[in-house]
Amino acid sequence: MKRTVRGLCCTALFAGLAPLASAAPVTMTGMISDSMCGASHAKMMEMHKDAKMTDRDCTLACVKAGGKYVFVSEGKVYQIANQDVAELQKEPGESVQLTGNVNGDSITVSKIAMAKKK
Repeated sequence: MKRTVRGLCCTALFAGLAPLASAAPVTMTGMISDSMCGASHAKMMEMHKDAKMTDRDCTLACVKAGGKYVFVSEGKVYQIANQDVAELQKEPGESVQLTGNVNGDSITVSKIAMAKKK
């Protein structure tokens, strides 16, 4: 009986502490974009041919219109949890190295740096 109770207590302890264990930060290369366009600005640029916008211009315009910043890496779009990171406004449409904690399709950014040119 004591063995069973002890086993249940250990299981409950580990289950209770599991959410507190934070994932290690990861660094990925990709592009800062916006939630309206996601991985490609082509459709939006097709709609606004006369504007002659760059990816950067499109991202900033979409965010100003209510979109959120996102990070696109290897075709996957990550929602950025902390939208107040200053570097988001400086590097949209550019290849960047982003460091942060990934949780599903969301990332909490801790650092953004321009990607090294090959």
